[in-house]
Amino acid sequence: MADRSDERKKKKAPEAPDAPAAPDAPEGGEPSDAASSAPPGGRAAAWLRRQALPFAVFAVSATIFAVVTGPRTRGPSPDNHYVHLAESLLNGQLAQLGERPPGYNDWACFDTEANGVCPMSAFQRPREAYRWYVSFPPFPAVVIAPAVAIFGRDFSDPLFWAIFAGLAPALLLALLRRLREERLSLRRPWEELLLVALFAFGSVYFFSSVQGSVWFAAHVVASALLVGFLYFAIGARSPLGAGLMLGLCFVTRPTTAPFALFFLFEAIRASRHAGWTEGRGLVAWLAGTDWVPVLKKSALFAVPILLVGLVAMWMNDARFGDPFEFGHTYLMIRWRPRIEKWGLFNYHYFAKNLSVYLAGLPWLSSTEPYVMISRHGLALWFTSPALLPLLWPKKVSPLMAGLFASTALVAIWDLAYQNSGWVQFGYRFALDYMPMLIVLLALSGRRFRGLFVTALVLSIAVNLFGAITFDRVPMFYDDDGTQDRLFQPD
Repeated sequence: MADRSDERKKKKAPEAPDAPAAPDAPEGGEPSDAASSAPPGGRAAAWLRRQALPFAVFAVSATIFAVVTGPRTRGPSPDNHYVHLAESLLNGQLAQLGERPPGYNDWACFDTEANGVCPMSAFQRPREAYRWYVSFPPFPAVVIAPAVAIFGRDFSDPLFWAIFAGLAPALLLALLRRLREERLSLRRPWEELLLVALFAFGSVYFFSSVQGSVWFAAHVVASALLVGFLYFAIGARSPLGAGLMLGLCFVTRPTTAPFALFFLFEAIRASRHAGWTEGRGLVAWLAGTDWVPVLKKSALFAVPILLVGLVAMWMNDARFGDPFEFGHTYLMIRWRPRIEKWGLFNYHYFAKNLSVYLAGLPWLSSTEPYVMISRHGLALWFTSPALLPLLWPKKVSPLMAGLFASTALVAIWDLAYQNSGWVQFGYRFALDYMPMLIVLLALSGRRFRGLFVTALVLSIAVNLFGAITFDRVPMFYDDDGTQDRLFQPD
């Protein structure tokens, strides 16, 4: 009896369901430390083999985006604000080089004599006192600056952004693979490819990647930064890396700032006392936390964000005399009075934006072209029906709870913005959290069966139509220029 008792004591305890996979045998993939265990001459080859699929995703995605961009690649975009900002920065200036900027779309004009907004006649009657600025947050200009330095101002920025757009899908695949290898996701490699296809071609990322103009270039850059942020933030893997990604994302798409809350959730999740199981709910979960490492990780996370924020504040103060003014207050647009009355963000805008977000549908007609789309765009669920399983996930882990909560904050902030995203094919502001929705879908536990595959095919078909027709085939789009017409007229 004693021998049998001792034998039972020596038996290995079963592995916890959420325990990470052994580093030398991740599920469905190569050993995660294959490169480190290989001979020095084989490490590079092992690394290249491991990165072959993400590289292939980049190449395929960038090629498709460039092909669909089509004739736009023959020259510069008419709204290449970031190219002009990059040229100014390369010449040590913050204002637009020259007397006035090209075109009329979304330029900020600052009257240095009146220390205020230029009159709406500024384009027709420019004066030396007027200073023209790109009001959009500046990081995409930094991204494209090397190309501007090499090729000059008149190169094809739509081609540049189409190729750059291949980066986010490739990084997303690397992120999903990491989640599988750490046993946070049970998706198989082919399922990860389906999720990448949903993001790249079954969401509004597709039509945004083939435009090349300033509004869509920011989404392309922010998407890559958001995937990088998730890679470093999940498990609080690299606080400095996560802080840098989110800081740069803030000076690309400021409404992504609430994702700082997600890093805090992850720092707490990664710093819980081992074996703590007492009680249930948020309070009990927080009670099992070792707060010292949480504070250390949060401090490291904040460092790059503060540094990037200080640079942005200096730039804003140098241009407009206000460290918190990016320049949208000085935009030369017809609906500036509503911004002056309600501000850039206000509950006042919520109803209109929510109607686009949830109820934007094609207009049907008995005459050609039979289908028409409002320039406010289509609802998120219509352009990406494959995202609908997120409404009933099979499980919600602490990782998912933090991601859901922070994503909801970003979505609400976007819905309170003075603009619905007009002019657009689909609700493009969803790109401020689209990578998070893809990760949540990967973690949801829902199996990808025939219904999901059908929804994915529909998502790709809808967004392919948008990528081909938006801003190129006007017969399919409403011609209202006032922003007043949301739905099909009676």
